[in-house]
Amino acid sequence: MSDDKITQLLSDLALTNPGGHELALAARQTIRAVAPAATERVMYGGFMFADTAQFCGVFAYKDHVSVEFGRGCDLADTHGVLEGNGKLRRHIKLHSLADVAAKHLRGYVAQAHAITCR
Repeated sequence: MSDDKITQLLSDLALTNPGGHELALAARQTIRAVAPAATERVMYGGFMFADTAQFCGVFAYKDHVSVEFGRGCDLADTHGVLEGNGKLRRHIKLHSLADVAAKHLRGYVAQAHAITCR
């Protein structure tokens, strides 16, 4: 996907969901800090990140932003913040900027990147 689609989704979020926009920006910044070479594209109404493989996505909802991990079942949930009980996927819900640190997002993203993009 082009940068134009990313820009458009960010613009739409800023207009329709300012809180979600702010949380999505923080999540995206965290992901880029962990995996600076990762690519980003708009997919499924959110932002998908890939390196050698797709390792996480950021999706804004009315009351939260969800960072989703396609192989979340393989992550060590040492802080007990992963949600979901499907076969593979897990996610972390961010309700505030403080949740980025409090829910140890950086560590979970690093795990997902290491497991998925070996």
